[in-house]
Amino acid sequence: MKLYPKQFLGLDARFTDHEKARVAILPFPYEGGVSYGAGTAQGPDSVIDASHYLELYDEVLKTEPHCAGIVTVSPPDIPTDHAAMSETVYKKTQTLIKKKMFVVLLGGDHSISSGFLRALTEEYGTLSAIQLDAHADLRDSYQGSKFSHACAMARIRELTPHTLQIGVRSMSIEEAERIEHEDLPVCTMYDFRQGKFDINAALENLPDPVFITVDVDVFDWSVITTTGTPEPGGFSWDEAMDLLKNIFARKRVVGFDVVELSYSETDKRSAFAVAKLIYKMLGFKLAADVSRGKLD
Repeated sequence: MKLYPKQFLGLDARFTDHEKARVAILPFPYEGGVSYGAGTAQGPDSVIDASHYLELYDEVLKTEPHCAGIVTVSPPDIPTDHAAMSETVYKKTQTLIKKKMFVVLLGGDHSISSGFLRALTEEYGTLSAIQLDAHADLRDSYQGSKFSHACAMARIRELTPHTLQIGVRSMSIEEAERIEHEDLPVCTMYDFRQGKFDINAALENLPDPVFITVDVDVFDWSVITTTGTPEPGGFSWDEAMDLLKNIFARKRVVGFDVVELSYSETDKRSAFAVAKLIYKMLGFKLAADVSRGKLD
């Protein structure tokens, strides 16, 4: 395992021992599946750089999640071919999963997610997938590619029938028809805010274990601005934290990714918010494991 010279949170050697660390972060700077704004290839580095300025104590959980050990793995050589990219994601995450590490995949655009889920499926069997995203991402292909980021959930649903999509506020008529025809559990942002979708019931219907994929455009622009396909009206920070805390408490999460942050020289806030998001999600994961008396 080759460690990245820049470690998430800037942790010292006590907490980045790959033989002891429970968590592995894999940066995957790929943007071959984007359709609008570019810059996601530089997203992982900007998040890691920003993470060095986070406080390590979580005032909500009243603990320091980094004490479980977090290693940041060097990103692999990224193929330009879509299929080869997905295979690289699969092989790199598979290696880390076999070491019994909890893996966080840091993108990069959303097309990387299905390769990660394939590796998790080999280890755990059929998983459920929870998507937090402004877009439905259910197109079978987009702009001539099945590996477009607009097809992320279509590829995920080829690996599992158990999905839950939350925060959606942009879709095509074809995607809307598919959601209705297949009776897919999709909580639009409108239904979330109107209280028209029972999140807890939907979570109860999802079998464990669970994979979470977070496209940062699920957030409102006041939280994260720099993303390739922004949509107004997303989650506030507190709404998202309450939702994620609930998901981790109710479900056995075995891996997650965070994707679609773009790099900006002038916007440092978005990268910082994503770094904090990852650290908060790891805190929720570790707290849930402790409450269950077991470690994945």
